[in-house]
Amino acid sequence: MRLSKWGNYIDEHLFFDHDGFFELPYLSNQPQLMVDSVIAIPVSNHLLAEQAIYTDNPFTKGVMRYRKIEEGLWLLASQLDVKQNIISKALYNADEESDYYFLSFAVFEYPFPTGHSPADVATLISTTCTFYKPKTAVTTFFYEGTSGKFFNLVFNKQWAEKNLLFKTLPEKKEMQDFLNTETGFINWLDIVPDAHQLSKSMWSRLQEEKDGVFDTIDLKKQMLKIITDFFNNAFADKRIKDYVPLNDPDYANVATAEKLILNNLTAPFLGVENIARAVNLSPTKLKMIFKSVFGFSMLQYHKEKNMLLAMQLIQRSGMQIKNIAAVTGYLSASKFSATFKKRFGVLPAAIRRN
Repeated sequence: MRLSKWGNYIDEHLFFDHDGFFELPYLSNQPQLMVDSVIAIPVSNHLLAEQAIYTDNPFTKGVMRYRKIEEGLWLLASQLDVKQNIISKALYNADEESDYYFLSFAVFEYPFPTGHSPADVATLISTTCTFYKPKTAVTTFFYEGTSGKFFNLVFNKQWAEKNLLFKTLPEKKEMQDFLNTETGFINWLDIVPDAHQLSKSMWSRLQEEKDGVFDTIDLKKQMLKIITDFFNNAFADKRIKDYVPLNDPDYANVATAEKLILNNLTAPFLGVENIARAVNLSPTKLKMIFKSVFGFSMLQYHKEKNMLLAMQLIQRSGMQIKNIAAVTGYLSASKFSATFKKRFGVLPAAIRRN
């Protein structure tokens, strides 16, 4: 898409309804262009002195703060309340160079019903981390009632080669080979250590400003540690070494498949064939691309998210453990407890006691 046509695209597609999810697009070639594209959205209010873009409309309420830390390194962070289901789309301007990588981590809260009454709701926390390369079309679904902070650590190849340190030369070569492939999108669960506290600290620093001068030194230190830790942890699961780039429609289909799994998390697994039919792919191809992006099979992903949900309900709700077992799809509380201990190394009752 050409930048001159961005206004026309916004007029036609902003908050367009995609099966109950309303589109929120942005241009993703480079950080400055991303900022400019968000400023151009009619429901945005740009305060240059704060380096912040505010919005409050029937679909979302929040603020995006942006900082150019140094040449080749930016931080783009948003605090967002989602009022209706949103589908966020990363698009690209054909006239602009695309040479930036996006490492994103999100810490968000969402309401989860724990009983029959509207008052029976637990506020749960979820963290995710994604990495995507230039020209990769990324589709992300946000659900009504979700609120949280979303951080984009954006850097180009030159900055990475100059600043990132690795334990071994083979790891450095793996990273370089991975960055050199044309497109890519990978998602990890809970790969950023202490993401909840880290998000609070970084957001607090972003709000600090004195006479239009922003402190970027400490932010750079935090960002460099996050990016380095991310790559060091990512090497462990071998997906960077074995990654095969996918086509843009494949990424959209994977995002839809994940949405179907999450929508039915408390029910028995939908089955690969049913999910593949819903996204119009063969089961064999869907299994391959899903594993490439998420590092899990679809069944494993369902089980992992289910266990993370169970942990949150034990920690953050008053539900009885037998009811948590039922909510997460287990007919037997003892079977649930055994699976929980296998995953976390401790029984649910011990978590509840502590």
